[in-house]
Amino acid sequence: MMVLKDILYKVAINAVVGSTLTKVHAVNFDSRKIAANDLFVAINGVTVDGHEFIDVAIKKGAKSIVCERIPEVLVDGVTYVEVDNSNKALAIIASNYYENPSENLKLVGVTGTNGKTTVASLLYQLFKNAGYKVGLLSTVKIMVDNVEYKATHTTPDSLTINRYLTEMSAAGVEFCFMEVSSHGIHQYRTEGLHFEGGIFTNLSHDHLDYHKTFAEYRDVKKKFFDELSPKSFALVNIDDKNGMVMLQNTKAKKYTYALKEYADYKAQILENQLTGLLLKVNDSEVWTRLIGNFNAYNVLAIFATAELLGLEKVEVLRLISDLQSVSGRFQYLISDTKITAIVDYAHTPDALKNVLETINSIRTKNEELITVVGCGGDRDKTKRPKMGHIASALSTKVIFTNDNPRTENAQNILNEIENGVEPQNFKKVLTIADRKQAIKTACQMAQPNDIVLIAGKGHENYQEIKGERFDFDDFKIVKELLVKLEK
Repeated sequence: MMVLKDILYKVAINAVVGSTLTKVHAVNFDSRKIAANDLFVAINGVTVDGHEFIDVAIKKGAKSIVCERIPEVLVDGVTYVEVDNSNKALAIIASNYYENPSENLKLVGVTGTNGKTTVASLLYQLFKNAGYKVGLLSTVKIMVDNVEYKATHTTPDSLTINRYLTEMSAAGVEFCFMEVSSHGIHQYRTEGLHFEGGIFTNLSHDHLDYHKTFAEYRDVKKKFFDELSPKSFALVNIDDKNGMVMLQNTKAKKYTYALKEYADYKAQILENQLTGLLLKVNDSEVWTRLIGNFNAYNVLAIFATAELLGLEKVEVLRLISDLQSVSGRFQYLISDTKITAIVDYAHTPDALKNVLETINSIRTKNEELITVVGCGGDRDKTKRPKMGHIASALSTKVIFTNDNPRTENAQNILNEIENGVEPQNFKKVLTIADRKQAIKTACQMAQPNDIVLIAGKGHENYQEIKGERFDFDDFKIVKELLVKLEK
């Protein structure tokens, strides 16, 4: 048990009713999980307002309440703490409750539209291969050194983050690499954490259903760098015009990386093949099994971060050459009939454009590039015609299909994607709503040496339709289909 006043350390408090010497057994923001002597934090969420469940939490045993407005009717023996923002308070409370575990290891946050998962996951892999105990908080999975947990959000809630960081600290983890999403920053999930460094990959059209404008989306990302300490480092991609914006107000030590601009860490692509990249990084050459221009940026970010965290350059180059691709990120197989299938998480216009341009830069143009792609439901609708335009313009054939329609009408989503196709590309396009049938059709259309790209879902092993999740794994399905076609 902890004393409430210790848990509230550094929380900006407007008012207190009751005693801050109250003992706290556990902290929760879900009233269903409350038990005797717990602290309940009432969060005003996107769909549910936790203030409506304060009475429920008290009946279940909560003796402390943190909220943005103190209820009119008070219960004897319960302490009420009023704050301006419950999300922000929860993050600081979570750090205090778990005794600030982020200070016991070197935590590096990776933010940007594309590349977060790849950079964080490959840094985890590289430092593991270097012999360190390492943690990972990513979209794909959570790793406490060698122990794997399933991930549910790109950036988990602040209690979950601190719980895993505590486990990492107890396990002797020295470095942790964490994806930091714009939602996570906006909802203060990373507040109160001590970051050794922050990495900015790029910024493009995404999450405008949540942030409303691109400027707001950019400024939320910038907030992460604004709050880094002078002891931290800020590493940004300055080939993206928003890279320098991220550095404007940061107190952290500033470092840049680029393929085109002059930067602290510079890379040049010497060879670009379906088997990998040969790069010149500053003054050294390195071969990597990762593919494409966008992965050249990822490798450069990894190289720079490893050096900034104290690894020797020669060792870092050796470790980069051993890196394996991340699940669902340009993950490919070549069938016995010489058909190449690529599965990639590209679910934004920019990411899809990058993947298609990468494939087109590698292929000889004697083969077909058949793309299977859709867009998720209940998300930013403005990107759908853009995805349709890019897919049809940069592929020789394209099949539009369901992604995760969620609660939306799947046909409406497909219609909106089709709206982006220009007249000269109409003949390239097929629409097959059933995703498995779409992948099967693409495989049947493919001839030896053709390339089939399945975009949008990447590592996901489910499909969400009408609020229900069904088992669905793009890579597993295309592998099975290509094996059947070979027989």
